[in-house]
Amino acid sequence: MVSGPVFIDTWGWIALGHRKDPRHDEAAQYYRTLRSEGERVYTSDYVLDEVITLIFRRESFDEATRFVNGIIAAARMGYISVERITPERFAAAWDLRVRLKDKVRISFTDLTSMIVMRDCKVKHVLTEDRHFTQVGLGFQLVP
Repeated sequence: MVSGPVFIDTWGWIALGHRKDPRHDEAAQYYRTLRSEGERVYTSDYVLDEVITLIFRRESFDEATRFVNGIIAAARMGYISVERITPERFAAAWDLRVRLKDKVRISFTDLTSMIVMRDCKVKHVLTEDRHFTQVGLGFQLVP
């Protein structure tokens, strides 16, 4: 089912953490499969910034805290690699922003995620955001 590392975008984390999300069950099953197959999971500090803000708006304080603590624990145990947006990655994302003149609706956070995916050689992204498939970098949406 899974072949290779996966980047989890903001949408993916929210689908996992917000039980009322229409795709929660599908995302949760996919994540369990990733973990059981030992696939490498990536995300970024910029993505987690968005996730923390959004999950506290959608879930109770206790549920949101539990969910974020779970992500932090998984990162500490090495199940998730939280990639930092370094000055070099920021600059590369800005270059991509400037090149994609016809794709003005792509968020800067998504552009930084694309740079992380490129750097880490990740082709699969857990998201519903079609922008990832529209930039010519060979990304595929999962599940």
